[in-house]
Amino acid sequence: MNTEIFKGTGVALITPFNKDLSIDFDGLKAVIDHVSEGEADYLVILGTTGEAPTITAEEKNQVTEFVIANNPRNLPIVYGLGGNSTKWVTDQLDLIKDYPLAAILSLSPYYNKPSQAGIVQHYEAIADASPFPVILYNVPARTSSNITTETTVALSKHPNIIGTKEASGNLTQCMEIRANTDEDFLLISGDDALTLPMMSFGCVGAISVIANLQPAAFSRMVKLALAGDFKEASKLHFELLQGYELVSAEGNPVSVKSGLDAFGLIQNTVRSPLYAGSKELIRHFKMYLNK
Repeated sequence: MNTEIFKGTGVALITPFNKDLSIDFDGLKAVIDHVSEGEADYLVILGTTGEAPTITAEEKNQVTEFVIANNPRNLPIVYGLGGNSTKWVTDQLDLIKDYPLAAILSLSPYYNKPSQAGIVQHYEAIADASPFPVILYNVPARTSSNITTETTVALSKHPNIIGTKEASGNLTQCMEIRANTDEDFLLISGDDALTLPMMSFGCVGAISVIANLQPAAFSRMVKLALAGDFKEASKLHFELLQGYELVSAEGNPVSVKSGLDAFGLIQNTVRSPLYAGSKELIRHFKMYLNK
């Protein structure tokens, strides 16, 4: 497939909720329009930032269909689908096969803490069953296990695994992945603040949290880096530094939702066990956005 569509900024879309905790589809449309106007390159739905663990199967269908129908620039859509049961994940693939998706983003198994051989077996089963290309997602802070360089390199050889979203925070590991995989295997940043450093050695962009809030600035930074203009990209990176800190201050997606509330796009509402961001955080976001 043409993997060029994943070079740039993917937005890890939040899922807005009303005060009664039902899905706020007006708010979702406002965020989609905002990131589309901000020159994002693709949308990632129902991931960690989208609060997938607390969204029902019926609601996931509603969100997917709504995003497909309200996508003004017809951006590619990546669907978050991971779990700690290989069979459950492969069963879910059959339920989404008719959606016009560009890829799935699949989180490494959590809680079980599988061996590296178990991780390989898990992803190969998903890739074999998936009607869509698969992007690995390595985030040890959430899963309590790391997809090692060796495992990523082995999985990169599967014809239906096209890249990895690396959120390990380990730049050495990221460099080793880039050095030992084919050029067309996508190394995608899963950490906004590390995106520009990672792009210096071949990362192709990010699946970004801050791009929900500041899509234009972040997308511009990534495009400049892809064009090789790291001097101008660095200026935007430094302007975004405080934003990177704020969107992680009280956890994700709690913090970015507080920022979007401060910006006036959505209500500051999350589903339990998450707890809404503090008034102090919203105050800091207002100061940051208005400076």
